[in-house]
Amino acid sequence: MTDNKKTCFVVMGFGKKTDFATSRVLDLDKSYHNIIKPAAQEAGCECMRADEIVHAGTIDVPMYDQLLSADVVVADLSTANCNAFYELGVRHALRPFTTITIAEDKMVAPFDVNHILIRRYQHMGEGIDFDEVMRMRGELKNAISIISNKPANDSPVYTFVSDLKPPFREIAKAVAAAAPAAAAALAAAADSAASPTPPDSTQTISMLMDQAQKAIDASDFITAKSLLAVVKGMAPRDPYVTQKLAMSTYKSKLPDPLGALRDAEKILADLNPDESSDTETVGLWGAIHKRLWELNGDPLDLDTAIAAHNKAFVLKKDFWNGINLAFLYVEHASATKDKDEALADRVLARRTWKRVVEICGPLQQGGMSASDHYWLLATMAEAWLGLGELAKSQELLDSANKLSPPPAKWMIDSTLEQRARLQKLL
Repeated sequence: MTDNKKTCFVVMGFGKKTDFATSRVLDLDKSYHNIIKPAAQEAGCECMRADEIVHAGTIDVPMYDQLLSADVVVADLSTANCNAFYELGVRHALRPFTTITIAEDKMVAPFDVNHILIRRYQHMGEGIDFDEVMRMRGELKNAISIISNKPANDSPVYTFVSDLKPPFREIAKAVAAAAPAAAAALAAAADSAASPTPPDSTQTISMLMDQAQKAIDASDFITAKSLLAVVKGMAPRDPYVTQKLAMSTYKSKLPDPLGALRDAEKILADLNPDESSDTETVGLWGAIHKRLWELNGDPLDLDTAIAAHNKAFVLKKDFWNGINLAFLYVEHASATKDKDEALADRVLARRTWKRVVEICGPLQQGGMSASDHYWLLATMAEAWLGLGELAKSQELLDSANKLSPPPAKWMIDSTLEQRARLQKLL
């Protein structure tokens, strides 16, 4: 950052995060890139989030330095993110003023925060309406401009402990001076471990995540897996990174398809999927065990996959978990020798396909990414296939394949593979 501009550090998660109170998935990158960063820049500040900091090793050292030294901190508490709440607390303890708190309007705080002013904005699914973007951007720009030019006490710590003094600037300078040395020590430790692919210290988490996503879009899961493994070392506790790494690992099919699935299973186990209410984690756990069932035919994997997708579908009511749950009911019906059980499975599958069609209907209005639009159409096509409406199914599939930009090859392959398997089962 340059010396002649004030600095704004943003406390929030990155990527897609689950709001456990509502089971919605929010794309926090859209909040940051469409609202927060432009607002800070328009207010005359240089703005960055933790994933944009150039560093080696874990993010902790430069993050704490920014919490101490940034002229303004904007904390987005959407999804009741525990890390964001903690970092906000650290900021309030270090600085009596120039901290702004915002959150998505359905965020339910895990404890009483009535003494903190929280500015609210609204997500529309994973995205944000343009008018809402412009409204919140203007409100946030004004707030940053006002508090950066005329600071007022906004820390409850310094409000309720009135005789508390903030850290001296000499301490702040010492922390800032120590940060590069600490980062260098972390990098040296990594080098001494003889890692075959040490991270490039000039690349930020944001850069690496962008490269990984481009690799995924190009169906290059080997590259994506390598990049995400580096990010995992930099942000080891972030669930979004772990989810992406697990997905890329099993799709890389290395060292072989079964080995890749077992590796992905171990990676995702860090998020405790059996107990988790994170629908992304639970759904991914179901996807891994669905593929394990297809490879090794172990009934335990099939039961695990059904339980996971059912749990995620109940929590989230989304078409992706729904369509996979219906498919797995048909798999179970074909695998069981109990006629009554098989009949029950097929009834459950039909009910789920009908529910998926109901969910997908309103979503056709638009406002989603190209990849999400593809999955919506492909999912509806599979649901109608299961319900016996073959012409309607084929029409939707053709529409999905004609989208511009065209869907990634792995998406088309995944769709066709499941359709062929479903047709055979039916």
